[in-house]
Amino acid sequence: MMTLKLFGIIFFCGLLSPSQEVLSGLSCAVSPGAMQNVLSDAMLQNGLLQQHLQGLVLPNIMGEGGLLNSPTSITGLHLVRVRLPKLSVVLLPGIGVQLTIAAKLELSGNCLVGLLSELIDILVDVNITANIKCTNFESGTVQVVIEDCLCILGAIKIKLLAGLLSLSVNEIVLNQLTATLPGLLCPVVDIVVNLVNIQLLGTLNAVIPVGTAGTIHYRLASLPFTSGLFLGLDLDGAVKQVGGSIIPHDSSPSTLPPLLDKLLVLGLRQSFLNAALSLLIQIPPQTYACTPEVFSGASHLQEAITTLVPAGCSTCHGTSPLSIKLMLSGNPLILLEENKATVELSVMIQVFIKHLDGSILNLLLLKADLGLNARVSIAGGRLVLGLSLG
Repeated sequence: MMTLKLFGIIFFCGLLSPSQEVLSGLSCAVSPGAMQNVLSDAMLQNGLLQQHLQGLVLPNIMGEGGLLNSPTSITGLHLVRVRLPKLSVVLLPGIGVQLTIAAKLELSGNCLVGLLSELIDILVDVNITANIKCTNFESGTVQVVIEDCLCILGAIKIKLLAGLLSLSVNEIVLNQLTATLPGLLCPVVDIVVNLVNIQLLGTLNAVIPVGTAGTIHYRLASLPFTSGLFLGLDLDGAVKQVGGSIIPHDSSPSTLPPLLDKLLVLGLRQSFLNAALSLLIQIPPQTYACTPEVFSGASHLQEAITTLVPAGCSTCHGTSPLSIKLMLSGNPLILLEENKATVELSVMIQVFIKHLDGSILNLLLLKADLGLNARVSIAGGRLVLGLSLG
């Protein structure tokens, strides 16, 4: 089995014409569902959005019309928690991604109605929609920009410990929050989106060791681009041997099949896999010592050896041990066909006799081309090639 670690391949925004030429050799298409899952994990499940909303500083709410028409003031209003957050993604062709976050914000503070002071709890539905695009591509990195952030407040539920609250106070709270919350929430979403961008870019700019033979450096090759069905990424994969020399491969863009019901489709060019295989398959020469009797069942080889050994060489007959040396010749090649992959190896086979004085008599030198059936699978974030003789 041979494994090649796949790069973290989820990104979430882009502004690029799909026809723009790229120099990568690795391409992928990401579905809106995959993007939604990754963004939901990064922003909501990991608590990143809640963490940054905790720092919200909400203004005091002052108004008339509380209990017995007494002046009302709400102070120390702060976020307790974010309830039931949900995230959805829509692709905007030629623009980028539209991100929508729906949640219930639980707020708490102190309420003074006349001379009566007590705790107040406010539950407000919010719906934040922001258009995201990428810009300023340089050296595998991009910046994200949020445009047209819109925050809409829905139902508001207010609860006092005493349960005494007039309808006019509900209206005051609704008006104040409608005027202030959008200006507070959109900047927080902008910060969180940029932090997630940094996290995800790290998965698209990584140096992966391939044993002790070398490394593969993945990074974004150009700005992502969006269609109505998927987000497209082109990546550069530089295959380097130990010492820093790069193994060249064809870097022209790849054509990907449609996503259909898949979350992600990744295209690796045959030439890129060949470059990677040259690192993965590095077998040192193998030498096996034996005697001619080992080949008693291989009469043709026995006859060939007998013919090739000089008749006058008394030290070569009968008891002199044979050795067989196997060596790789050239780089391995992978051939990709529909529903089939084959790895071709060229092997040099040397049959020789080593005398007691250290001298070597070569009997046979053969070149064998081996065709290995390759079973391709993905396990644990790695591309796995299982090879067997064809």
